[in-house]
Amino acid sequence: MSGITINGRFMTRKSTGVDRFATELLRAWLPRFGQARSARAFVPARSRARGNTSLSVRIEHVGMLDGHAWEQTELPGHCGDDVLLSLCNTGPIARKRQLVVLHDASVAADPATYSFTFRNWNRYLFAGLMRRARMVATVSKFSAAELRKHIGHRAGAIEVIYGAGEHVLSAEADCRVLKRLNLAGRPYVLAVGSLKPNKNFMGVARAAALLEDINVKFVAAGGSDTRVFAHAPVPDDKLVLAGYVTEAELRALYENAACFLFPSLYEGFGLPALEAMNCGCPVIASYRASLPEVCADGATYCDPDDPADIALKVRRILRSRSLREELREAGFARARAFSWNRAAGELEQLLFGVS
Repeated sequence: MSGITINGRFMTRKSTGVDRFATELLRAWLPRFGQARSARAFVPARSRARGNTSLSVRIEHVGMLDGHAWEQTELPGHCGDDVLLSLCNTGPIARKRQLVVLHDASVAADPATYSFTFRNWNRYLFAGLMRRARMVATVSKFSAAELRKHIGHRAGAIEVIYGAGEHVLSAEADCRVLKRLNLAGRPYVLAVGSLKPNKNFMGVARAAALLEDINVKFVAAGGSDTRVFAHAPVPDDKLVLAGYVTEAELRALYENAACFLFPSLYEGFGLPALEAMNCGCPVIASYRASLPEVCADGATYCDPDDPADIALKVRRILRSRSLREELREAGFARARAFSWNRAAGELEQLLFGVS
């Protein structure tokens, strides 16, 4: 059985949604399979492992470089005969004995979202990994199709490892956040995401502005820069910019929200929707990209390009307790179809294919 070297470059940066996938997948895979596989993680010697050091894996600092230069030129030479496991959209093109996870094709499908340098480097990187890596996986059937359509040919299959959302339950809900944000006992709609245009916070802002007649607040957690809302003015008494919240605070926000609004324009998977479902929060999702595949009948859907439709779906949920309960139960049922333990088993099967 081949040893496994984990590309630990993601451990050296501020955590993203892609990094969350890697962390939770490894948290489930390592206790079951890591010891038998002699798993280890390499990070650049010049960097410090940050928020992911709680993983039960030996971390080794190697090389003289950092970033992409380290990953492309130094990492492959330190792996020996191990299978290299790269879970976060990047990996050394020169390494064939590798399982790499490419989460979506947004750099090619939606290039205007990215800088010229970033999108061109990542298109080159993705195309090289698609051609050379022995195993390529992604996080949804939608993303598999998008990678073939926008990135290029691959002789072999693109495998799918679905993520999950039950990690949100690992932290006890910190309901103090409700008092801090003046939300206790008040109905609110929750949106979670970054400031990237595909997250469509502008759609959230415009929908909020159309609901001035009802007593509801809109809470933006994560990407809550006021500039996003300036183009669609929202009354101050309707908008709460929560900014960064802890995992315990996020759980409390999910559990107490009237609904979770996720009108994304492009998603490779859509982890926050499953987090909300695990917390019993009714989900309104965009009918675009991977979200119908992931959410299925566990959510109700909106047109992300139409603020009036988004507002209509929010209004319906707020006015109907029976609809909220129906979506709550449907969300629980859908969330149970996904788990990190299941994902860990799928990962192990694919690693045998690389071995």
